[in-house]
Amino acid sequence: MLLPALLALTLHQAPLTTLAEQSGWARTGRYAEVESLCRAFPQRYPGKVRCDTFGTTPEGRPMLALVASADGTLTPAAASKKGRPVVLFQGGIHSGEIDGKDAGFWLLRDLLDGKALPGVLKQVTAVFVPVFNVDGHERFGPNNRPNQVGPEQMGWRVTGQNLNLNRDYVKADAPEMVALLKLLHSWDPLFYVDLHVTDGAKFEHDVSVQMEPQVVGPEAMRTLGVKLREELFTELEGKGHLPLPFYPSFRENDDPTSGVTYGVSPPRFSHQYWAANRRYGVLVETHSWKPYAHRVATTRHVLEGLLRLTARDNQALLSAVKAADSEATSGKVREVVLTWDNTEKHRPFAFRGYAYERSPSELTTLPWIRYDDTKPQVWTIPYYEELRPVLTAALPAGGYLIPPAHAGWVAEKLTTHGLRFQRIGQDLPPTTVEVFRATEAKFRPSSVEGHQALSVTGSWKKEPQPLPRGTLYVPAAQTNVPLLAHLLEPLGPDSLLAWGFFNNHFEQKEYVEEYVLEPFARELLAKNPAVKAAWEEKLKDPEFTKNPRARLRFFYERHPAYDSRFNLYPVFRTDSAPAGLSPVR
Repeated sequence: MLLPALLALTLHQAPLTTLAEQSGWARTGRYAEVESLCRAFPQRYPGKVRCDTFGTTPEGRPMLALVASADGTLTPAAASKKGRPVVLFQGGIHSGEIDGKDAGFWLLRDLLDGKALPGVLKQVTAVFVPVFNVDGHERFGPNNRPNQVGPEQMGWRVTGQNLNLNRDYVKADAPEMVALLKLLHSWDPLFYVDLHVTDGAKFEHDVSVQMEPQVVGPEAMRTLGVKLREELFTELEGKGHLPLPFYPSFRENDDPTSGVTYGVSPPRFSHQYWAANRRYGVLVETHSWKPYAHRVATTRHVLEGLLRLTARDNQALLSAVKAADSEATSGKVREVVLTWDNTEKHRPFAFRGYAYERSPSELTTLPWIRYDDTKPQVWTIPYYEELRPVLTAALPAGGYLIPPAHAGWVAEKLTTHGLRFQRIGQDLPPTTVEVFRATEAKFRPSSVEGHQALSVTGSWKKEPQPLPRGTLYVPAAQTNVPLLAHLLEPLGPDSLLAWGFFNNHFEQKEYVEEYVLEPFARELLAKNPAVKAAWEEKLKDPEFTKNPRARLRFFYERHPAYDSRFNLYPVFRTDSAPAGLSPVR
């Protein structure tokens, strides 16, 4: 009996310090350290911490999360029952940018020991993913981040499958992403915090914190988001930090005079993905040219501020989210902005930089910028913070329909994203729905994240379509309707169509021989005055006239054998739920 007692005492007294702390912030540990600490925390803090495995990487490594609560609120069901806000923060989505891992372990230990934010874990449940990109973390080396000051070695940006996880939130290709999204939608955190290290220019600012809803999104959430962000910045400044509310890259590469922008990116990125779910998404970027010790402390301070403010304002924040959910599920959200851009309106911004010279390189002929970080300067540069909607989708009154040919894999995507759908349990006769036919389809010549992207032009129009048994019905009235629109509206930059999942439907598969079209064309012109008038009008266009394939296509599109489904997007919209639906999933 003595040995187990001594072992328990040893575990309780173990400092739970990381290699980063032990080395004076010169090094960071391998993933084996994460596994060891994930086991050790619950042993030291029984009933207050859980170590969960929420997935397995393609290379066979466990994906781990620590859940911490001083009163044992350690499951999604328990948090929901108590009305407990959840803050989920993750490190290592880009595993060379590993500040979040070491900051998170450091902070979590001090929270549980009562050394930091006493009592906060009785008001907030913290979910900590030390490393999201685990396989990339183990591609370890000293030269993975050449413009980053420490640690001595670190992981790699992308996964073992060479996927950039912070471009994968909507398309969800990576097994790691599927696992993480299921974790997210299970916990439904009020705040989802993604911890990075920025690249780019040399300057004095040491962190940027981008958060939405703040400028876009539900009004009540925006108001609270602005208040919280402003208070967080005041707190950070009081600790000697120089925070920025925007990503610190210039409008023109390596040209500070071009200014900076406040941007709202598409939901392929972490924080905008969670904002599209009508929750708070936060992107934290420490500055790569600051020493590792400074960056880890900065990350910790941001997390401390977010946890403290969430605990203090939890009822107001949860009420705003509840109101946003009620608005969405009642069908009151009638349109979604799919893309934003900045107007040309700007104001001067005092940016803390360094003296620099910018001139053409005799080697590359590109502009070459050289910073002198011994000479701080304040640059007065233009700040473009006003936004305008570029593309807005009007939502269907009912929802979207996915024909059986694509129902299987689309259902998996919808489930991963926490979206509800039903199946039609019987064949329905042709029903008037909205369909989208592309008038132009352009394939991107090079791949992006393994996909050949597609852009289309066209519009929704009503026409009858059969609805076979097994068709999916996805109601628009659900809490994360903005995400649904981003997935299924074809013109959106992160739609499944734009990522190339439906490319086959925009490739011509059937044809008519030219010797068959020639007599058909002559007969058509002789017998159909409307076609003849359209032909003569087209001949006024020099580009059409000198293009034999375009001339031929004019007649092919009017031949009875023409494929009526060519350029038809195989997702429809409906004003009402169809008959014969199976239970909601």
